[in-house]
Amino acid sequence: MNAAPDPSARTSGTPVIGILGGTFNPVHFGHLRMAQELADALNLDTVRFIPAANPPHKDAPAISADQRAAMVKLAIAGNGTFVFDGRELHRAGASYTVDTLLSLREELGQQASITLFMGSDAFTKFDTWHRWQEIIQHCHIALVQRPQVRGHEHQLSKPLEIFLHNHYTENSDDLHQQPSGLVTMRQITALDISSTAIRHALKHGDSVRYLMPDSVFDYIRQHQLYQ
Repeated sequence: MNAAPDPSARTSGTPVIGILGGTFNPVHFGHLRMAQELADALNLDTVRFIPAANPPHKDAPAISADQRAAMVKLAIAGNGTFVFDGRELHRAGASYTVDTLLSLREELGQQASITLFMGSDAFTKFDTWHRWQEIIQHCHIALVQRPQVRGHEHQLSKPLEIFLHNHYTENSDDLHQQPSGLVTMRQITALDISSTAIRHALKHGDSVRYLMPDSVFDYIRQHQLYQ
């Protein structure tokens, strides 16, 4: 069971933010809708989109980090809740989440409530992440169900089962009462859109309109990406 939140741990006026990291190769409506629904459900001040320059668990994207960042900026333009954060683009080496969180803590302070968004499929491999047990010391985690994940892929290792049991809460208000240390789960609108499928469609000349903002679609077409 998670420890009871300490109401004095945070003072009024401290930031309550979500962070959504990834390669965004390319960014699409699945990313945007998830961020919006979690921002609403968890009553967040802002959601920071943080593109990974060198993702440690994936092959290096063929599209440059600058181009992926440009697409994210286009996608979130006009949404006052969404903020672009390019800190991983300017850091050498692999884009480790724990390093990003430490950097955010230096900027926002130790009292800010930070919630890391994570797909349930990614969580099944969370114990392979760099310094994974340290991550919960610097943020909360909001798990969301990805539509294409089914059956045995939900199974967790014993360390992750224990981790989830020790940190889980169903009350989103708990995330406001302390800066880090909790895991919650949220159901969101099931948009079965993936960057992988989009890249495949583009490579084969199929239309990807209505899977992403028009501004991103136009950028891809203008720069002839994913051909």
